[in-house]
Amino acid sequence: MNEITTRILKGLLLVFAVVMVFSIVYHLLFQSYETENAVYYEVSDVSAFQGVYIRSETVQRYQGTGAVRYCVGDGAKLGVGSVIAEIYENEEQIDLRRRIAEKEDELSLLTKIENPGTTEHAQAVSLAAQISEQYRSLVRAREAGDYTALTQCKQELTVLMSTYDKITKSTVDFTGRIAALREQIDGLKSRLTEPVETIRAQHSAYFVSYADGYEDTLKPGNMTGLTPEELSQIADENKASEAGGTVIGKLIDGYSWYITGVFDNSKLRLSEGDYASVRLASLGRNLTVSVESLISVTVDGEKRTQGVFRCDQLTHDVVQHRTERVEIVRRTVQGIKVPRSAIRFKELTETVKDEKGNESEVTTNYMGVYVRIGETAEFRKIDIVYEDESYYLSSITAGSGYVALYDDIIVKGVVSDGA
Repeated sequence: MNEITTRILKGLLLVFAVVMVFSIVYHLLFQSYETENAVYYEVSDVSAFQGVYIRSETVQRYQGTGAVRYCVGDGAKLGVGSVIAEIYENEEQIDLRRRIAEKEDELSLLTKIENPGTTEHAQAVSLAAQISEQYRSLVRAREAGDYTALTQCKQELTVLMSTYDKITKSTVDFTGRIAALREQIDGLKSRLTEPVETIRAQHSAYFVSYADGYEDTLKPGNMTGLTPEELSQIADENKASEAGGTVIGKLIDGYSWYITGVFDNSKLRLSEGDYASVRLASLGRNLTVSVESLISVTVDGEKRTQGVFRCDQLTHDVVQHRTERVEIVRRTVQGIKVPRSAIRFKELTETVKDEKGNESEVTTNYMGVYVRIGETAEFRKIDIVYEDESYYLSSITAGSGYVALYDDIIVKGVVSDGA
């Protein structure tokens, strides 16, 4: 390499270094961008109110004397003639049946463990793995508050652990306990007496073990005639004592029940016949309801809407209440959150095809944002799915050329054309 070539290369390197330094200084001093990360966001149109539950209910009574033993739980579906409760002369008969049931459960578990079919093909390694899995299921059931599943997991875990002990320890033997349990059960059964009264369902219905005093007034036939003032006076409390202590509970006819209350419909814009979701304070999931009736009312000088919503899902938690906080969720929109301060407009020329496949160039003034790519600003369109006073939501699936999740959206430092 001769001296002239060396000088030229040195000069080019010097020029390149000067340009690079100048570019860095320019971006630091004159092109400082303030950005926000494009994040996932969802928003719901919600209106909250104090809802009143209206159901077709029939109060069930008994003579008022003796001890009551319920044969079904709240929310149970009953057929015609199903036994709701049994009335005994005293509490001792109820306690006897409770003790018999406990001992029969234990007997069933021990009999299963002692069954040769249970232990003949059991392997310690396999049982240990099943015990670990059943323990995890028990923990999940406890955290979820599912007490029915919790009881089942506990029984299965008992069988697995006892079976493990039996095949690893030759001294484990439950035959003596089984014989003793059978003797105890026979002794307890000999003391049983027949109930003095048996309460049966007269028709198919759901059962609830209490009455609150509103069963005759809050019926589907008169729910549209209730005023906002009357709704506000309804309390969520048990008034069964007012019936003289003769109330066993009540039967709820059919699957359908209703929620009524006064709410702000200005944003929801619900109409009769629409469907919406509701969140109840006592329930961990949403229920789907249909809008049966909407009436304009005035409450404390403000325009409101008194609505009636029909629901076809009846659960144990719902039947425990007459009134509670309800949230109507009209819709939930998901998208990429874009600050209004970042919005810019840019004309883009694109090649499009018509129905016949002919191509042409079209220039469109698009709404969008600039995002930072390295040290430069590039324009990205937005596909608006929701609009608020301070932000837009852009579609997550808009595709190429649109703002995407985790883009660095420039909110300050760009006026137009990326400058």
